[in-house]
Order: sequence, then C-alpha cells, then structure tokens
Amino acid sequence: MDYPLENSFVLPAGTGKAVRMKAGQRLKLTNPYGTQAIDFWAFVERDLYEFTSMDNFRSFHSTVHVTKETALVSTRRRPLVSIVEDTSSGRHDTLLCACNADIYRQLGVEGYHRSCSDNLHEGLAELGITLPFTPAPANLFMCVAVRADGSLDRLLPTSRPGSYLVLQAEDDVVMAFSCCPQDITPINGEDRTPRDCRIDIFSPAGGGA
Repeated sequence: MDYPLENSFVLPAGTGKAVRMKAGQRLKLTNPYGTQAIDFWAFVERDLYEFTSMDNFRSFHSTVHVTKETALVSTRRRPLVSIVEDTSSGRHDTLLCACNADIYRQLGVEGYHRSCSDNLHEGLAELGITLPFTPAPANLFMCVAVRADGSLDRLLPTSRPGSYLVLQAEDDVVMAFSCCPQDITPINGEDRTPRDCRIDIFSPAGGGA
C-alpha cells in the first residue's frame, strides 16, 4: 500500500474499539487466525444519526453480502466505507444482529457475558460518544448463507489465517469494531474461541487524521 502508516494496534479478542477516520484514509483489518468474526459500523462524524445501514445496503445493492463491489451505504444511501482490498473469503454478512445480553441469556449463559453490542458502546464511549441504540452491523469475515427455503445457514469461517480487508473512508466517519466474543456457537470457528485481530491505519501522502 502506498499510503503512509499512521497508527497500529491490536484489537483484543472479545473487545471493541472505535476510531475517527478522515475521508480518504484507509484501515487494514487483519484476521491472524482467519476465524474471527468482526462486527463493524461507521457513523458520519458531523451527524452520528447517519450511519452504515444494512437494510439500505441490501436495497441499494440487491445483495446480502458485502464485497469489494458493494460499498457500505448509510441511512441516507450514501457510500460511507468501501472495501478496496480483500484477501478473505470475499463475502461478509449483513443479516445477523450484533450479539447482545439477551442472545447469551437465551443460549443459557448466567451472569454477564461480553457482547458486540456492549463493545460498540464501550468503543464509542472512549471517544466521548453515546448512542441510545445499536444499529445492525456488517459482520466481517462471517459466513452466513441463505438457503432456497429462505432460512439462514450459519457456516464455519472460511478465510485463511492472515486474511485482511482494507477499508476506505468515503466521508469523515467514526469506524467501530467488535472482535466478536461469541464462545457458545461456532461462528468464530469450531473451537469456539475468540481471537485477537490487528488494525493498521493509513493516510494519503500529505494527509492525516
């Protein structure tokens, strides 16, 4: 990548992080084991109530999968984030909600369990941002198929170790990530083990956050 590196950090397993991105900046999201599902959101910085919208995405592109050809659009149907490089299996889910306390309760968990919903709000809070709701995420590296009868098939991860995406901000946005803490079902692999991922942020030459 020709863009200078601005920042790098590990996204620890089961946790979340939010970062401010200027239009044109790129973020590389690396999945060292290839199995980790990552919930993703983007919010327009000047109007947080405009954000990546999965229902508008499906309507706009007539597909249920995010790919390099299908930019993530907002509640106003504007492109907010594009995938400019992708070495993963190449299809990312838009159908499933962020895991939350009620899901884990239904799965039999007693007491507190981390969730993608909580991770979103914790990550935003680190930037001084509060939201009264949890939008539907794009589920990066997550494999969900629609069967002929309309039912959903939650498949095992198919990306290779070290797979990565490069996301480009198409507006000034806050990107938020949750390294999904799901350890009850095999959405993060057969061993049901959440794992660390890595984030690298790049800016165009002469640009920057």
